[in-house]
Amino acid sequence: MSTVDTADATASLPTLRFVDRVNPATRLAAAMVLTTPLLLTVDWVSAAIALAIQLVLFAIAGVTPGLLPRRTWPILVAAPLAGISMLLYGRPSGTVHWEFWLAKVTDGSIELAVAVTLRVLAIGLPAALLFLRVDPTDLADGLAQVWRLPARFVLGALAATRLVGLFVEDWRAMSLARRARGIGDHGAVRRAATMAFALLVLAIRRGSKLATAMEARGFGADTPRTWARPSTVGAPDAVLVVIAAAIAATAIAGAVWAGTFHPVWV
Repeated sequence: MSTVDTADATASLPTLRFVDRVNPATRLAAAMVLTTPLLLTVDWVSAAIALAIQLVLFAIAGVTPGLLPRRTWPILVAAPLAGISMLLYGRPSGTVHWEFWLAKVTDGSIELAVAVTLRVLAIGLPAALLFLRVDPTDLADGLAQVWRLPARFVLGALAATRLVGLFVEDWRAMSLARRARGIGDHGAVRRAATMAFALLVLAIRRGSKLATAMEARGFGADTPRTWARPSTVGAPDAVLVVIAAAIAATAIAGAVWAGTFHPVWV
């Protein structure tokens, strides 16, 4: 994607002024505060409550119905797939509605499928939308200056993130090169496997060169670092964390009140 295409895509996103004022490290903390309680129980009530509140907040923040599937389609695909697997192979209980070999659809598996589907959506959608417009450098600054993570780890992760975008270009270049040699039009599975291995070798070589270059420039030094851009937190950061905690608390309280709260360790 060119610079012009990237700018156009960013300009087409909704103006999420409140979220844009929040430090990227705080967004990560808010996602953890919201999703961790939802991972402690497997019931459809808590997931449904959390998802309903999230959809309302997304609409208020300016996330349009057209943007939601475009930006979160992997989650929208993974959620029903996870639900179907639970529907067919979940723990059987209650009335058996359909059975074939290892697959068995019962009252318990239906309830579990609904719970898992809603839970994947309730956990995945906010995480995807909170990081809709996050610059990796801003996130690295927040992790190092706000969370006080080791600079060596943060800078290494940032460098790796910057290289991810090159994989797409490398894959495209290898595909065109193979097609130019007349070996790229047959055997899709074999072609994908060989290209994946070649991409792995290329990534290892590039990573080794980058690591050597970063060490030569002092990125691995133990001395305290200075940062070009300060990363701070303020009132919007506190508000976002409070909202995330309130959603999680409301969802769990609703499940307890409805009698569907089911801890994963039971």
